[in-house]
Amino acid sequence: MNKLPRSSGRECIRALEKVGFYFKRQEGSHVILRRDDPFAQISVPLHKELDRGTLRSIIRLAGLSVDEFVDLL
Repeated sequence: MNKLPRSSGRECIRALEKVGFYFKRQEGSHVILRRDDPFAQISVPLHKELDRGTLRSIIRLAGLSVDEFVDLL
């Protein structure tokens, strides 16, 4: 298992868009991304640096492994 990298909210959004997520809406500093098939909806905070636990949760909700996510960055 690869070490979880430090990344910003925008970097995380760009990586998730590569696997089929698209911008749904924004509420304050949180962007809601959606994927239709298979259905998933994720909230990504637009922070300069995401906490490791938050990033790990986003990766898990997207159905990715840490290694797959690192390859998308």
